[in-house]
Amino acid sequence: MSMVNIPRLDLDFYINGDTASRKKFSDDIGKAFNETGFVTITNHGLNKQLIDKLYADIKALFALPDAVKSKYEIPELAGQRGYTGKGKETAKGFKVPDLKEFWQIGQTVTDDDTLKKEYPANLVVEEVPSFNATTLEVYKKLELAGTYLLEAIAIYLGLPENYFDDKVHNGNSILRALHYFPITDPDSLPDDAVRAGAHEDINLITLLIGASADGLELLTRENEWLPVKAHGEDLVVNVGDMLQRLTNNKLKSTTHRVVNPPREQMKNSRYSVPFFLHPKSDMDLTCLPECIDGAHPKQYDDITAGEYLDERLREIGLKK
Repeated sequence: MSMVNIPRLDLDFYINGDTASRKKFSDDIGKAFNETGFVTITNHGLNKQLIDKLYADIKALFALPDAVKSKYEIPELAGQRGYTGKGKETAKGFKVPDLKEFWQIGQTVTDDDTLKKEYPANLVVEEVPSFNATTLEVYKKLELAGTYLLEAIAIYLGLPENYFDDKVHNGNSILRALHYFPITDPDSLPDDAVRAGAHEDINLITLLIGASADGLELLTRENEWLPVKAHGEDLVVNVGDMLQRLTNNKLKSTTHRVVNPPREQMKNSRYSVPFFLHPKSDMDLTCLPECIDGAHPKQYDDITAGEYLDERLREIGLKK
C-alpha cells in the first residue's frame, strides 16, 4: 500500500511557475497517471466559500420532494441534463443499480461557437434560486483547471502544450451533483447493492470536489482497494477511459468505487460533486502514434469521443 503513488500537486506551480516547476508538475502528474491514474490537486481556483455554497445548494436540491425533482427528469436527455432518479444507473457489469440519485449540468456556450445549438439547455431549478448560478461558476472554474491539467499531460506525452485546448473548448463536459441517499433498512438491500459499483470514468479526466463523507476507493495494480482522501478543499483528479484509449493504455483509467459505510451510518446522506471533462464529440480518440511501439502495439479501434460516449451511456443504462 505504501508504494501507491497518489501525490498532492499544486496547480499554481504549473500555471505561474518557472520552466523547472512546470516540468516537474508535468512529470509528477504523468508518473501518477501512468501508475495509478489518481492525483490530488491544490490551488485549483475554487475557494472554500464557493465550495460551501455549492454543497449548500446541492443539499437543498436533493431535499426537495421526489415529486418535485421528478419534473426535472427528461428521459430523452439520457441523464445528461437535469435530474436522474434512484435506481436508474447501473455500473457496467453489475445487475443492481447504484444507491444514488444525481443532477447533471452541461456546457454553457458563451461565444459564437456553432456548438451552442447542439447542446441541450440546462434546466433551471426554480425551488433553489441560486443553484444554477453557483453550478455555472463552479463548472467554468473546473473547466479552466482541467484545461491546465491537460496541458501538463500533453507535455508529459511529448505533445504540443496546447494539444487538447481546441478539443475541450466548449467540450461536452458534465458537472454531476450526487446524492447517496439514506438507507433506513440496510437489511432490505440486495447483497450486492452499493453506493457506486466498481467502474472507470468515460471521459478524459475527472475532477472531484471532495465529498461529505469517506467511501471513495481505487483498485491498485496489486488488486487491492485503497481509500482515497483529499485534504480540505483539494480536488481528486483521475484518468478516464477516453484518455486511456487515446494514450494506448500509457495513462491508466483506474477502477474505483464508492463503498457503503458501516451499517449505523447508512441512514446518513453522502454528497459528492465530480466534473467529467469531455472533449467535443468529434474529437478523434485514435491511439496516439507517440504511444505505440513494438512493446506497446495499438490496443483500441478508432472511434470518436461522441461515438464512445453513446456506447458507454447505453452500457450503464442511461440511454436505450
